[in-house]
Amino acid sequence: MFEVSHVNVNYGKSRIVTDVSFTLNDGKKMVILGRNGVGKTTLMKCLIGLLPVEGSGTLVLNAKNITKMPAYMHNKIGIGYVPQGREIIPDFTVKENLELGCLGHSEISFKEQFEVVLDYFPALKEHMNRKGGVLSGGQQQQLAIGRCLMSRPSLILLDEPTEGIQPNVVAEIAATLNRICREMHLSIILVEQNIKFAKRIAEKFMIMQKGSTVASGNIDELTDDIAQKYLAV
Repeated sequence: MFEVSHVNVNYGKSRIVTDVSFTLNDGKKMVILGRNGVGKTTLMKCLIGLLPVEGSGTLVLNAKNITKMPAYMHNKIGIGYVPQGREIIPDFTVKENLELGCLGHSEISFKEQFEVVLDYFPALKEHMNRKGGVLSGGQQQQLAIGRCLMSRPSLILLDEPTEGIQPNVVAEIAATLNRICREMHLSIILVEQNIKFAKRIAEKFMIMQKGSTVASGNIDELTDDIAQKYLAV
């Protein structure tokens, strides 16, 4: 279980995220929605340890308080992160990018986890020796998620995974993420603008506006009226 309680996040002296709380049970999927600039990515960076929690807010993973834990330790304890823009290493091959995912995890067999990842993303098999920078956007996104899976996380944070990707590949990624969550019993927190994609994956939703939560609930409670009120441009 991942428990986020009364989290505030600053950039310099500016408060960007204010009093955000939610709970995500093991094996469940949640989407964070909101217009550009409302604090979604800032919150994600806080959850992965790249930005500190301000004040008395807490982050608790499986009953362990990780609020003050440095970012590199978040990966060690099972939190994976696929950032906006994917951030694969363009001059590394697909195989080398995947190898990066299990660095620092001596207990993980690269060969075994490599086969797991390729089972979920078989399209990567034919590109093992190609540099990441020449792949299509959809292939890069699959590689970024695959690299994340190499560390065998229990929770994955994905920031805008459909950005710049063709619709047919978006549908494929949605199906694969659902399969990963089901078979590996992973939890997923997803930041997304694509409501259709979000509804294919998430069981819970949270909408942010000006750094705060303005609506939340089960995904079937995300009505057109709520979407129009908070998400329409």
